[in-house]
Amino acid sequence: MPLPKIATPTYELAIPSTGKKIKYRPFLVKEEKILILALESEDVKQITNAIKTILKDCISTRGVKVEDLSTFDIEYIFLNIRGKSVGESVDLVVTCPDDEETTVPVKVYIDEIEVQTDPDHSRDIKLDDTLTLRMKYPTLSQFISNNFDFSGNDNDSVEQSFEMIATCMDLVYNDEESWAASDCTKKELTTWIETLNTKQFQEIEKFFTTMPKLSHTIKVTNPNTKVENEVTLEGLQNFFA
Repeated sequence: MPLPKIATPTYELAIPSTGKKIKYRPFLVKEEKILILALESEDVKQITNAIKTILKDCISTRGVKVEDLSTFDIEYIFLNIRGKSVGESVDLVVTCPDDEETTVPVKVYIDEIEVQTDPDHSRDIKLDDTLTLRMKYPTLSQFISNNFDFSGNDNDSVEQSFEMIATCMDLVYNDEESWAASDCTKKELTTWIETLNTKQFQEIEKFFTTMPKLSHTIKVTNPNTKVENEVTLEGLQNFFA
């Protein structure tokens, strides 16, 4: 006689980038095992694949394509699934900024962590008096595979920046017509990017630097100096115990 099935609760939340509500369940032991093995490997791609697998298994709403979710959507959804799975809070150890050496234990409640949006952020970038470029957010796979970093000056960083911009271009439009990036080859997109002037390119960089992010600011008091510090935690990796 087979063992009885254990009922699993379901919860609801809104996808940050779209506001669409989805239903999900906590991850189970089998999924926790996948995550632990990936974390132990310290391989970014394995961790990324593990997160995707868990999201696909835990999201019950039909029509949600994990591959198309933005980085911050994935981080937010995964964090909430994690909260319902292993605890509503995370115990962390942070370093006090005032002396950059004293560490303090803190408890962070997951339901207080939100995706923060810069008021200067926009998907639509005005290139000149007639043309506007509309961007789309990078997926987690794009983010990892391109090792996205605009701060580098070496050739690899430049190529990676160009590739990231090309994959995140949605369309170029004016008052009368539009041109979809999906109708162009990667080479055509890269060649077009190379025709931009410095100011236009900087505006595209701004799209990435001001992009919504999983962020939470906490206050901690340094026990040695008695100074109260503000510490901002950003990105999914900062919220793992």
